[in-house]
Amino acid sequence: MPLIQTLAISDLIKKKALEQLTSISVGSMALALVTSFLIGLLILVIYRITFRGVIFSKSFAFSLVLLGMITAMVIATISSNLALSLGMVGALSIVRFRTAVKDPVDTIFMFWSIGVGIMCGAGIYMIAAVATVVMGVLYYVLGLVVKRRSEPFLLVIRYETEYEKNVTWLLQKLAKYRIKSKTMDGTQSELALEITLNERTNATISKAQAMEGIHTISLVSYESEFGLG
Repeated sequence: MPLIQTLAISDLIKKKALEQLTSISVGSMALALVTSFLIGLLILVIYRITFRGVIFSKSFAFSLVLLGMITAMVIATISSNLALSLGMVGALSIVRFRTAVKDPVDTIFMFWSIGVGIMCGAGIYMIAAVATVVMGVLYYVLGLVVKRRSEPFLLVIRYETEYEKNVTWLLQKLAKYRIKSKTMDGTQSELALEITLNERTNATISKAQAMEGIHTISLVSYESEFGLG
């Protein structure tokens, strides 16, 4: 008798699980995917407008949209069936991503996209849309508050070591700089400085280019250590 009762309970659990699995409709899944796609496009637009890096990565931009859609698909699937959710969580736990994200802001946008996908998969479409709009506006305002007046540039000077005095004159004329690196190879030297550009700095660099012993002067736009352009 206890064995029969145990089998009956097991059959009942399996039946309930199958009933829950069939409760996933094509319409609800399509709505979750379309909504996460549209909100993901909005996140992509915000990322593109506020991007201050050197090179805009199209692959990362596409991943912001697709990441939200994939998350919505997974959440919509596992939320309808307990047994399936446990199996999918176990399967996803073995996945390892090796792509390094250098800018912390990119990581924030990835979590943002995942959060939207979770809300869309759970059917909370309105909250996902409103939260995205509010966060986008606040992030844009925050960017205006912390934005620097002058972006940092990397000044690379290649010169002959015996004319070090000319480079010293250039450094004295620069209002503000920070030495990033200095390489000396026999009679040739290379100096890399972090500077901010203005009219006075441009005039000084132009004069330095005509000085004897200085071969080339290059300006490169780059991101600082904290990712603020």
